[in-house]
Amino acid sequence: MSEAALERQIRPIYDALDHGSNKSAINACNKVLKKYPNNTLVKALKALALTRSQKVEEALVLCDEILAVVVTDDSTLSVMTHVLKGLARNSDMVAMFDNAFKQQPQSEELGAQTFFAHVRTGNWKSCQQVATRMHKQFQEDRYVYWAVTGAILQANDLGTPPNIRTLLYKLAHRHVTSCPTPSYMAVDRFHLHLIILQELQLWDEANTLLESDIGKSICSASLVCNETRREIWRKRGLYKDEGERAQEKIKNNDRNWLEFVSVIDATFASVQGPDVNEEGRSECSENIAKTRDFLTESAEVDGSKNRSASLALLELEKNAFSHGISSDESTLIGSMKNYFSRFGDKACCFEDLRPCVDLGADAKSRWISFLASQESSFVTTGDLQRVINVRKLQRISLTASELSTDKELCLVSTYVGEYMAGLELGASLPVTELQPADDLAILVGHALVSLWTMTKDESYLYNAAVVLEFALTKSRMSFQIRLLLVRIYRLLGASSLALDHYRTINIKQVQNDTLSHFLLTRASTFSLSATGDLTYPSECIESSQIYVSNSQDTPDFIIRAFTSEKYSQIPEFVSFDDKLENSLQRDVVKLEHVRMRMTHEPINSDLIDMELIELKFVFDRFHHDNRDFGMLPNYQPACQPSLNDQTLMFGSSTGQGWLWYFIKIYIRAFQHASDLDDIVEEKLLIGDRPKKSPEPEVQLPLRERLAIRKPEEAAELTADELQLMEWATAVSDWLEPYHDYTRPPPAVVLAEANKQNELRTGFRSGKDEEAPPVKEPPQLVAQFFEHMHARFVQLQQSQSLPSDLLHVATLTQEAFLLFAVESHRFKTASVVKIHKLGALVQSLKDIRSKACTVLKTMSNDLLKMGEVAGSAERRKSFVESCKPITDFPRLHHDFVLNVAKNVGESRKKVLEGIGKGMVKICTNYGQ
Repeated sequence: MSEAALERQIRPIYDALDHGSNKSAINACNKVLKKYPNNTLVKALKALALTRSQKVEEALVLCDEILAVVVTDDSTLSVMTHVLKGLARNSDMVAMFDNAFKQQPQSEELGAQTFFAHVRTGNWKSCQQVATRMHKQFQEDRYVYWAVTGAILQANDLGTPPNIRTLLYKLAHRHVTSCPTPSYMAVDRFHLHLIILQELQLWDEANTLLESDIGKSICSASLVCNETRREIWRKRGLYKDEGERAQEKIKNNDRNWLEFVSVIDATFASVQGPDVNEEGRSECSENIAKTRDFLTESAEVDGSKNRSASLALLELEKNAFSHGISSDESTLIGSMKNYFSRFGDKACCFEDLRPCVDLGADAKSRWISFLASQESSFVTTGDLQRVINVRKLQRISLTASELSTDKELCLVSTYVGEYMAGLELGASLPVTELQPADDLAILVGHALVSLWTMTKDESYLYNAAVVLEFALTKSRMSFQIRLLLVRIYRLLGASSLALDHYRTINIKQVQNDTLSHFLLTRASTFSLSATGDLTYPSECIESSQIYVSNSQDTPDFIIRAFTSEKYSQIPEFVSFDDKLENSLQRDVVKLEHVRMRMTHEPINSDLIDMELIELKFVFDRFHHDNRDFGMLPNYQPACQPSLNDQTLMFGSSTGQGWLWYFIKIYIRAFQHASDLDDIVEEKLLIGDRPKKSPEPEVQLPLRERLAIRKPEEAAELTADELQLMEWATAVSDWLEPYHDYTRPPPAVVLAEANKQNELRTGFRSGKDEEAPPVKEPPQLVAQFFEHMHARFVQLQQSQSLPSDLLHVATLTQEAFLLFAVESHRFKTASVVKIHKLGALVQSLKDIRSKACTVLKTMSNDLLKMGEVAGSAERRKSFVESCKPITDFPRLHHDFVLNVAKNVGESRKKVLEGIGKGMVKICTNYGQ
């Protein structure tokens, strides 16, 4: 058939794929393949359609057939790129393009695609080698800089030894200097050259570049080159030269803050380092006087139009005192007063002054007196902002002796009154605008959270919820108010309200990584998955979509940066990709999803095997903590924990240590229940293995790593979580010999993997040794559920928050599910009979029976608590506890009652949902 005729037959396949009609595309492919069974393009198109249809197994067979031959035509390679990306088989993509380039070494396009395939895998060593080969072949200058960038990225990789790192930079330097075209012909090439010289400390060569006319021109026009130049000068110790240059730029009306930093660094250059003599101190004192005059003059010129010079004056006086050059804080206080007088009507004033308020007793007294002397006016928004800044600065300056219940209640009344007065200024604003008085409402929340921290009286949290809910009726778009409400509602056990506020914020893109911790930290405490409500698991999946799009899109951005020669952007893209791919929050959410999934889906070999493989991947990662806790404002006094720490549920967050502890017990439990070993896992794995962390601990055998327990990791767990860890470890230690003895060999597992409807049971391991003797369960294992029930009763009697009770209840439920996983292998009668494990099974039944009794008792208690939480009496109590704020007319009875009703219904929903879910789980796994 002619090429035109074949194209006419293939065109409908492309059309079907473009319109998302994968079934039609598969049928069209099958018709063409009947006539041309060896056409690789049609096979590739069919593999693409199968991949999009989630028919992975069939797609893999076709991929293997295509990859068995060397593909060189552009159409097939393009389609296969999409297929292999969808299957996460980047290593196969690399091999495909490598083979094609070797087959046609004169094809520059194939060379570039081979380079880009290595970029997708992050194999910078291969990128450098391919780019070098391309430069020799095609004599194109840009390939030199592709090779240079590959060498630099390889050098910056965590797994690269320091001596190899230096060699790679030297190689990059040789590439740049041997290139026929000078680096200054393009800004990004010049920047690459500077980075290499900075790393190798080739100061003379760097100075020659920077002092040349074209070098000065580039640095004056490029911020990134100028920043690198500044770093080079500092490392050379040229603080004074840099300071003089920065002064000249400031005189020419350049208000880049980095120029002011250079001036201040030059001022204190003589007192840097451990050994400072009197001559250096004297010189620094003279420099301070000169710089003060210079900055004062600049500040007078700028007035209130620009705060850079005034802020630099603050930084100068603060550094003079911290370096011991000035022993009197009067000058600093004077600068602070002048700054406040000039910029007190700006929202940034508080954050600018905050680093300076750590003063001595006398200076602090004068500062507080100055703040108290400020007039409270609500005529303009500038006056209101000045009041807000005064209140914030006064609050963070409070001492422990000044903090009392009466003092905080007085402050609550003051803040609420001023907030109500400030609302008049925003009465005419559209609903999409923030109210200028919002920060006063947030200060009310701070004071009430502080009261709850001091007294543990949850009525103060009710008051905070009411004021903040009212603030949202005036300022619906305030994400800070909503984040604080998310924290408060989680403490109160009103999880559905927390979820509503979180969703209203409308988190987008990378914010799912930085902000999802506000809702999803220990989200399994509130999950109703056992009763079929998949709200929280769905939220976990939705927040994880950013990681999928990152793995697909960011490599494309890196490739575009290479093609457009934007080399300064590439390290940032690589870092962004690495931080998202190895995000701590990503894997914390993953683990939370596993914990919730087990309450909803049947515990079978499919679930166990899949989660085991994925959790082992997580366990091999080096994590980056990208969580943003600073989004929650903190105006609490320095003598108190931050608002973030005060509102953390159970007083701790889920960091690396928490993740490691939970992953270890889950991997071990899944290992025991699974028939997979490393051989079987490798055979069944689809896609590439994620990159392993270079940390020495990760290189240890898995069994050793699972046994490691570190005190700093245990410190991130609550007492109840630590009890669960100890119990799970004891269960695993007790049952491990029986699992090892009864597990079928890999050959049997691989054979059974192809029979998806048959159970893998009854196979002897083929071992000659005797079956391990059956031992009685350890005391910790046998008595754990009674201990957790006692803990639950204790919390009930102490009238703890619902979140604390739910924490203990859901951990007890989790232990029961982990026990179901650990005993999953021994539920099949044939396994028990063949291996003579009747006595063991009886022990398991006894523990299971005790666990069910405890869970059902807890369930009854939670159901009763749910009834009480939603009752009219509890709503009445809620309203009465809000008397400190109901004196204000706008916070009327009906509004407070509505908030009380919402909180009560939300609590009732989660308490009853968890209680009913426990009964259902007992029914499913109690036999």
